[in-house]
Amino acid sequence: MFASVLVVDLHLPVTDSLKAKRAVITPILEGARRRHRVASSEVAFQDQWQRSELAFATVASSETQAREVLDAVERFVWSFPEVEVIAARRSWLDEEEDV
Repeated sequence: MFASVLVVDLHLPVTDSLKAKRAVITPILEGARRRHRVASSEVAFQDQWQRSELAFATVASSETQAREVLDAVERFVWSFPEVEVIAARRSWLDEEEDV
């Protein structure tokens, strides 16, 4: 089992309210869920208008498959012209064997 998380830090220069922010990030979160079958959520900066941190998680049977899914999700996020990607990072779940 391979589990990985992609965390994307975003700047939203065109938003001037929390409602406008939701209008920008909801299509990203919902689109990633539908198109790539990942879990997604806003995980930081919920009270700031022009910042957001989104997380996307996947579980796959191979490392290659997990990487491909998160590569596609990252390209999907970059495809939105109303957001600027500040940073993107990945982390992997370390599977520990039970003794």
